[in-house]
Amino acid sequence: MNSFIKKHRLKIVGLVVGAIAGYLYYYYVGCQSGTCAITSKPWNMTIYGSIMGLLLFDMFAVKGKSKSGNIDNDDIKQ
Repeated sequence: MNSFIKKHRLKIVGLVVGAIAGYLYYYYVGCQSGTCAITSKPWNMTIYGSIMGLLLFDMFAVKGKSKSGNIDNDDIKQ
């Protein structure tokens, strides 16, 4: 379990920061009329924020190296 947390710590931080930011957005900005699909309920905005935080923080994750020393990234063609 400890290695899982070490491996995915940046993603976990992104989830937490995004969830907090999503709730703060709901609390301070929100939707006055209640007809907004995402921002009208705190749960919706918290989940949306956590997903956005995960995606944002995942962009900065360092990819691991393979045994040959090359970066493991299938998108790069050599």
